[in-house]
Amino acid sequence: MLKCTKLKINPQINRSSQIASSSPSYSPLTIMLQPIRTTFRSAAQGARLFSTSRGLRTDLSYQVFGPEKADVIDRSPIIFLHGLFGSKQNNRGISKALARDLKREIFTVDLRNHGQSFHAQEHNYSVMAEDVIKFIQQLKLDKAVLIGHSMGAKTAMTVALDSPKLVSALVPVDNAPVNAPLKSDFGLYVRGMQHVEAANVTKQSEADEILKGYEESLPIRQFLLTNLVRSTEDQTMKFRVPLAVLGEAIPGMADFPYREPGSVSYEGPTLFVRGTKSRYVSDESVPTIKKFFPNASVADVEAGHWLISENPEGFRQAVLKFLQEAP
Repeated sequence: MLKCTKLKINPQINRSSQIASSSPSYSPLTIMLQPIRTTFRSAAQGARLFSTSRGLRTDLSYQVFGPEKADVIDRSPIIFLHGLFGSKQNNRGISKALARDLKREIFTVDLRNHGQSFHAQEHNYSVMAEDVIKFIQQLKLDKAVLIGHSMGAKTAMTVALDSPKLVSALVPVDNAPVNAPLKSDFGLYVRGMQHVEAANVTKQSEADEILKGYEESLPIRQFLLTNLVRSTEDQTMKFRVPLAVLGEAIPGMADFPYREPGSVSYEGPTLFVRGTKSRYVSDESVPTIKKFFPNASVADVEAGHWLISENPEGFRQAVLKFLQEAP
C-alpha cells in the first residue's frame, strides 16, 4: 500500500491546524500554492501560460489549465471533478500545480446543479457520468485521466465503468464504490442555506451568522458561502445551486450505480487517495474496490475527508507519483 508522507507546514500555516480534520480548511491551500501561481508569468520567459477557454461549446462549465502547445507532453489530459456543493473554483490551485508538474492540460469542471453549469431535476451518479462522457466527446478528447473528490469520485468511477475506453487512468479521492451513508451534516447544510435565502439577507456576513446555527466550523461555512451570489432582481443574496434538488438528491449520493462487485470492471491504472482521518474508504471496502478496479492501489494522505485542501502537498505528491507512470 502506498503511503504519503505527512505534510510539513510552516508555523504560519500551522495556526489553521486547530480546525477539525473533517473541515475544508482553505487557507493552507492558498498559502502553499501561492509560490506556484506566481511562477506563471509569460511564455517568452519559458513559464507556463494558462488559459480559461478552448472556444468549444460544452454543456458543462469548465476552465482549462496547461502549458503552451509546444510544452505539452503526449499524454492524456486530466479532468478534475468536485464534490457536493463544490465547483471548479475549488480545484484551481491544485490544478495549476499539477499542470505545471505533469505538463498536461487539466480541465476543472462544474458538474450539473453546481457552479455555472446547468440545473436539472435529476441528480444522480448515472446522469452525472453521462454529462462527463458527453463533455469528453464535445471537447474531442481521445482519452482523459479522471480525478474526482467525494461526489466527483463516484461520478468518475461510474464513467470509467460505463466507458472504459475514454479513461486512461482514474483517481477517486476519498470515496469508494460502495453504498455508504453520508454524514447527516449535508442535509443540515441544505436547511441552513434555505434559511439564509428565506431571510433575504443582503450581506455575506448576515448569511454566515445564520449558518452558525447549522455548522460551527468556519471553513465549512466559508465553503458553503462560495455558492452565495447577489440576485439581480432584488439585490438579496441567494445560492446559485438548486437547494431543493440537491436536498432531495442527498440520500442517493450514498449509493453506487453498480450493486454487484465484479459485474463490470475498469482495468486501467487506478489510485484511490484516502484521508487517514476519514471513514469513507475503509479497509473493509478494499476487496470491493479490487473487484471493480483490479489494477487499483491505495494512497493514504494524512487528512480528513477534505484532504485536497487540508493536505495539498500530500495529495499532490501521491498524484504525481501515480501519473508520472500513467498514460
